[in-house]
Amino acid sequence: MLLTADIGNTNITLALFDGNKYINEFRLASDKDLSGEEYEILLKSLFKEYKIDGCVIASVVEELNVKFKRAVDNVFEITSVFVAHDINLGIKISTDNPSEVGADRLANAVAAAKFYEGAVIVIDFGTATSFDIINSKREFLGGVIAPGISTQMKCLKSSTSKLPRIDVSISPNAIGHNTTDAILSGVIRGTACMVDGLVEQCERELGESITLVATGGYCGLISNYLKRPFDVVNPILTLEGLRVIYDLNTKHSKAFEQKSFSLNG
Repeated sequence: MLLTADIGNTNITLALFDGNKYINEFRLASDKDLSGEEYEILLKSLFKEYKIDGCVIASVVEELNVKFKRAVDNVFEITSVFVAHDINLGIKISTDNPSEVGADRLANAVAAAKFYEGAVIVIDFGTATSFDIINSKREFLGGVIAPGISTQMKCLKSSTSKLPRIDVSISPNAIGHNTTDAILSGVIRGTACMVDGLVEQCERELGESITLVATGGYCGLISNYLKRPFDVVNPILTLEGLRVIYDLNTKHSKAFEQKSFSLNG
């Protein structure tokens, strides 16, 4: 089985694939203080019933890169593929500085180009809300990065003396008649308005119609407030992109033979 690992700022999402079939998913906290040995123990516990033949890792947490990759390789006795802009992605990265693009955004772009026709905007609702934009020539052009919903909530609590920390939930009204509803309107409905406005602007700049794809934990919530609905909601889009990247970079491909996937450090 293939293990895909998406190391985000909040969680490490681990998914199993049997060929193209999604099997199961697990989550760990992105804990920079855990040692490599402790990650090895966690991996052994989670996957003791599975035979892992390969692994592909995307990370936006640099402090975890080396220790997590080594833990995976040691536990499963494999050489994992680490996602970067300079491996075989099957698409062209047409940003000013490809090395700056997060590995999760690369995975989203790869999946979008693989599974959807024409130009695509992927909106990923995580710690950050990101737009990943692919034109009909299968070029990743860049996109948008904004604070995510939970990040906005935390910021309001930490940066003010009186506003409370509240849970993310449905916003009952645009006009909040109490502090909680006012915050929910600003964050939830405000994010939806941002999405509507930026999608319109990005599509205009592209000069072609787009397929609008959503992924990430809050996409279902935000969809309640959009003027333009998502064309596709795919909760495992990033993980599927990682699977595609692994397939492009296995020993059966020329790219794998020409590149080393060892991580320095």
